[in-house]
Amino acid sequence: MKKYYGDQVYVQSAGVKSELDVDGFSVAVCEEIGVALSNHRARSFDEMQEWGDDLSSYDLIVALSPASQRKVLDLTRYHHLEVEYWPVMDPTGLGTKRDEKLAAYRQARDQIRERMISRFGAPR
Repeated sequence: MKKYYGDQVYVQSAGVKSELDVDGFSVAVCEEIGVALSNHRARSFDEMQEWGDDLSSYDLIVALSPASQRKVLDLTRYHHLEVEYWPVMDPTGLGTKRDEKLAAYRQARDQIRERMISRFGAPR
Protein backbone atom coordinates (compact mmCIF):
# COMPACT_ATOMS: atom_id res chain seq x y z
CA MET A 1 0.00 0.00 0.00
CA LYS A 2 2.67 2.49 0.98
CA LYS A 3 4.62 1.93 -2.24
CA TYR A 4 1.54 2.47 -4.38
CA TYR A 5 -0.35 5.13 -2.43
CA GLY A 6 2.32 6.78 -0.29
CA ASP A 7 1.26 8.88 2.65
CA GLN A 8 -2.29 9.34 1.34
CA VAL A 9 -3.32 6.40 3.49
CA TYR A 10 -2.34 5.10 6.91
CA VAL A 11 -1.72 1.37 6.82
CA GLN A 12 -1.10 -1.00 9.70
CA SER A 13 -0.37 -4.67 9.18
CA ALA A 14 -1.69 -7.18 11.69
CA GLY A 15 -2.54 -10.84 11.85
CA VAL A 16 -4.37 -13.35 13.95
CA LYS A 17 -1.12 -14.29 15.64
CA SER A 18 2.23 -12.58 15.86
CA GLU A 19 5.26 -14.22 14.39
CA LEU A 20 7.33 -11.02 14.49
CA ASP A 21 9.65 -11.84 11.60
CA VAL A 22 8.17 -11.81 8.12
CA ASP A 23 8.56 -15.00 6.09
CA GLY A 24 11.75 -14.95 4.01
CA PHE A 25 9.95 -15.93 0.82
CA SER A 26 7.60 -12.96 1.29
CA VAL A 27 10.60 -10.68 1.72
CA ALA A 28 12.24 -12.06 -1.44
CA VAL A 29 9.23 -11.74 -3.76
CA CYS A 30 8.32 -8.28 -2.49
CA GLU A 31 11.88 -7.06 -3.04
CA GLU A 32 11.43 -8.08 -6.69
CA ILE A 33 8.84 -5.30 -7.06
CA GLY A 34 10.64 -2.75 -4.91
CA VAL A 35 8.78 -3.35 -1.65
CA ALA A 36 11.14 -3.73 1.31
CA LEU A 37 9.81 -6.05 3.99
CA SER A 38 13.09 -7.05 5.61
CA ASN A 39 12.57 -4.65 8.55
CA HIS A 40 8.82 -5.24 8.77
CA ARG A 41 7.48 -6.95 11.88
CA ALA A 42 4.13 -8.68 12.01
CA ARG A 43 2.00 -8.15 15.08
CA SER A 44 -1.30 -9.58 16.19
CA PHE A 45 -4.61 -7.80 16.69
CA ASP A 46 -4.19 -8.42 20.41
CA GLU A 47 -0.80 -6.66 20.36
CA MET A 48 -2.31 -3.75 18.45
CA GLN A 49 -4.86 -3.29 21.21
CA GLU A 50 -2.23 -3.73 23.96
CA TRP A 51 -0.10 -1.03 22.32
CA GLY A 52 -3.01 1.39 22.19
CA ASP A 53 -4.26 1.04 18.61
CA ASP A 54 -8.01 1.49 18.56
CA LEU A 55 -9.52 -0.59 15.77
CA SER A 56 -12.50 1.76 15.67
CA SER A 57 -10.21 4.52 14.39
CA TYR A 58 -9.69 2.69 11.09
CA ASP A 59 -11.99 3.16 8.11
CA LEU A 60 -11.30 -0.19 6.49
CA ILE A 61 -9.84 -3.51 7.54
CA VAL A 62 -8.86 -5.98 4.85
CA ALA A 63 -8.72 -9.62 5.90
CA LEU A 64 -6.62 -11.95 3.76
CA SER A 65 -7.58 -15.27 5.36
CA PRO A 66 -10.77 -16.79 6.77
CA ALA A 67 -9.19 -16.83 10.24
CA SER A 68 -8.35 -13.13 10.11
CA GLN A 69 -11.81 -12.32 8.77
CA ARG A 70 -13.44 -14.13 11.72
CA LYS A 71 -11.13 -12.38 14.21
CA VAL A 72 -11.76 -8.94 12.69
CA LEU A 73 -15.52 -9.40 12.59
CA ASP A 74 -15.44 -10.45 16.24
CA LEU A 75 -13.24 -7.50 17.26
CA THR A 76 -15.27 -4.96 15.31
CA ARG A 77 -18.82 -6.08 16.06
CA TYR A 78 -19.35 -2.96 18.20
CA HIS A 79 -17.65 -0.54 15.80
CA HIS A 80 -18.90 0.92 12.56
CA LEU A 81 -16.14 0.30 10.06
CA GLU A 82 -15.82 -1.51 6.80
CA VAL A 83 -14.37 -5.01 6.68
CA GLU A 84 -13.47 -6.63 3.38
CA TYR A 85 -12.32 -10.17 2.80
CA TRP A 86 -9.87 -10.66 -0.03
CA PRO A 87 -9.42 -14.41 -0.50
CA VAL A 88 -5.73 -14.75 -1.22
CA MET A 89 -3.96 -18.05 -1.72
CA ASP A 90 -1.85 -19.07 1.29
CA PRO A 91 1.52 -20.02 -0.22
CA THR A 92 3.18 -21.25 2.98
CA GLY A 93 2.71 -24.98 2.38
CA LEU A 94 3.03 -25.01 -1.39
CA GLY A 95 5.99 -26.35 -3.35
CA THR A 96 8.90 -28.46 -2.27
CA LYS A 97 11.71 -26.73 -4.18
CA ARG A 98 12.77 -23.13 -3.76
CA ASP A 99 11.61 -22.15 -7.26
CA GLU A 100 8.19 -23.72 -6.63
CA LYS A 101 7.83 -21.91 -3.32
CA LEU A 102 8.85 -18.59 -4.85
CA ALA A 103 6.31 -19.08 -7.66
CA ALA A 104 3.53 -19.65 -5.09
CA TYR A 105 4.56 -16.55 -3.12
CA ARG A 106 4.66 -14.49 -6.32
CA GLN A 107 1.15 -15.63 -7.14
CA ALA A 108 -0.11 -14.56 -3.69
CA ARG A 109 1.76 -11.23 -3.95
CA ASP A 110 0.25 -10.57 -7.36
CA GLN A 111 -3.25 -11.41 -6.10
CA ILE A 112 -2.89 -8.82 -3.34
CA ARG A 113 -1.49 -6.23 -5.75
CA GLU A 114 -4.36 -6.79 -8.21
CA ARG A 115 -6.93 -6.45 -5.42
CA MET A 116 -5.34 -3.22 -4.18
CA ILE A 117 -5.37 -1.67 -7.65
CA SER A 118 -8.93 -2.84 -8.29
CA ARG A 119 -10.11 -1.41 -4.96
CA PHE A 120 -8.05 1.79 -4.68
CA GLY A 121 -7.12 2.64 -8.27
CA ALA A 122 -3.86 3.00 -10.13
CA PRO A 123 -0.72 3.59 -8.07
CA ARG A 124 0.21 7.23 -7.56
